[in-house]
Amino acid sequence: MVERKDCPNIQVNLQDCPCTYVGCDLRGKCCECIRYHRERGELPGCLFPPEVEKTYDRTIKKFVETCTK
Repeated sequence: MVERKDCPNIQVNLQDCPCTYVGCDLRGKCCECIRYHRERGELPGCLFPPEVEKTYDRTIKKFVETCTK
């Protein structure tokens, strides 16, 4: 595995992160969050509106349903 440097933008990212899962160790580490969800066929919570994000359903199907309403 490639050694990763600390994210230089983590403080700004944490201020803007809309994810309600506050226990997540990927909060503020956008690149790692996107990688984590993509590996699972999901999208990160920041791409969903707040009411949908709170359901923790990160599936692409839910994203498409949300965007086509």
